[in-house]
Formats: sequence, C-alpha cells, structure tokens
Amino acid sequence: MQGKTSDGRLRKLLYSQKAAPYLFVLPFIVSFFLFFLYPMVNTIIMAFQEIAPGVTKFIGLKNFSNLMNPDFYKALRNSTVFTLWTLLILIPVPLVLAIFLNSSRMVAKNFFRSAMFIPALTSVVVAGTIFRLIFGELEGALLNSFLGYFGVDPIKWLVNPWSSMMALVALASWRWIGVNILYFLSALQNIPNELYESAGIDGATALQKCYYITLPMLKPITIYVLTISIYGGYAMFTESYMLWGGSNSPQNIGLTIVGYIYREGLQQNNMGFGAAVGITLLCITLVINIIQLRATGQFRKED
Repeated sequence: MQGKTSDGRLRKLLYSQKAAPYLFVLPFIVSFFLFFLYPMVNTIIMAFQEIAPGVTKFIGLKNFSNLMNPDFYKALRNSTVFTLWTLLILIPVPLVLAIFLNSSRMVAKNFFRSAMFIPALTSVVVAGTIFRLIFGELEGALLNSFLGYFGVDPIKWLVNPWSSMMALVALASWRWIGVNILYFLSALQNIPNELYESAGIDGATALQKCYYITLPMLKPITIYVLTISIYGGYAMFTESYMLWGGSNSPQNIGLTIVGYIYREGLQQNNMGFGAAVGITLLCITLVINIIQLRATGQFRKED
C-alpha cells in the first residue's frame, strides 16, 4: 500500500505543471554548478594561495605579482600574435569560400563542403604529428623537399620564431577553416532570395549584391565567429604541444598562455600560480571581447 502511494506521488510530481519545468532544467543546473561554477570559484580561491603537497596557505596577490616575468610576457605575445594571424585568415577566407560554395553556379558543392570540413573531424594529435613531419628540419621533410627543387636550402621551421608561428597558424587554419565555413554557410542560406531578386531588378551587379546585402546580413554570424576565434586563439595549446612534443620549445617560441599554465601548474606543481595565470587569461579574453562587441554595436539598444 505504501509503495503504491509513493508511485502515485512520484507520478503526480512528474506530471505537475509547476514541477515539470524545474525537473527538465535540473540536469543543466547540476552540471553548471559541478563543472563550471564550482571549478571557477575554486580557481579564483587557488589564485590567492600557495599550494604544496599537504600545505595550503593564502599569500594574497603574490601569484599575480609573479606574473611580471619574461616567460609570461613571451607567452602573452605569442598568443596575441597567433590570435591576430588566425583572425586575418579564419574570418575573411571562410567567408569568401562560403559565398562560392553557396552559389548556384558552383560545381560539386557537396563534395567541397565535405572535404573542407573533414579536418575538423581529424584528431589534433594526428594533425599535429603530420604537420610536425611536414615542417621538419631535415632535407627529407616534405616542405624542405619541395623547396629543394627551387634551390632553397633546408629551413629549420620549428626553431625560427617567424617560421614556427607560420606553422602554428597553418595548422590552426587547416583545422578550423571548415567549421567557420559551416557557420557562414548556415547564415547565407537564411538570407531571403527575394532580396537578391529585387536588387537584380534594380540593376545591381553581383559585387553590389554582396556588399549591400550579403555582408550586412552576415554581420551577426561574423561577430560570433570573431568572438569564438578570439577565445580560441588565446586558449590554443594542443597545436603547440604537438608541434614541439611538449611545453618546452626552443627559446619558448611556441609557448602560449595555456601552455604556460600547463607548465607551471601541472608540470612544476605550482597550482596557485597556474590558477593566477588562468584568471588573467580569462580577464584578457573577457576585456578584448567586450571591446569588440561594443565596437561592433552589440550593446546598443535597438529602436
């Protein structure tokens, strides 16, 4: 009798119009607290602590003052340069390719769409290993072999600062260009054809249609791609780790902010300092994205 009463109460709770919304939202709330809010609060607390095996003590702002060192400046510079290069490539190039792939005159559109998205499905470990072989410093490496046909001496790609950055940007562009194409394609397919037809009746050329219709209609998705690209650029780690086989590259030419967190927090067991670097990275990306969102008019009230 008691079991039937419990089943009835449970059924009544599940079918209750008041309780049902909270039950559906509960998994998200639990995962948000467990995997986002709690780690973030704990990281903020750790940033003001010195953490050693069995010993934890508050040291104030010492971890943040220790950020004033050449290694952090190098990591910040590398991440900033990498982010700028990826923004210059991973926004205009996918946009142009998406316009071509969306055109009715394009031949084998589905084939090219699939081919350009395949790198996003490839493991970064596999991709990093392949690019490491391509940019190898030996004469038999793919890129040096190609340059050898033109009489160019072998280049130590992953030792020189300029060539190492080029290798990083090439790997990131190869991986993510298909994803950004997908974003732009989805936005292009939502633009009403009536707009282009009306512009054609008024005598607009293809370039005028692109400038006055396509680009303005793509502004929201462009801002979204810009925002995630800024975050992705500063959060880059795996590509650098795979190209140099670890976090210690020659003269720190491949050191990024996340790589610095990994090296200091995990390899050297300085969790408090690593947390301080992570909080600093969060503040940097937050400020930059707020500035670009404000500059693009996302905080303006619509009339």
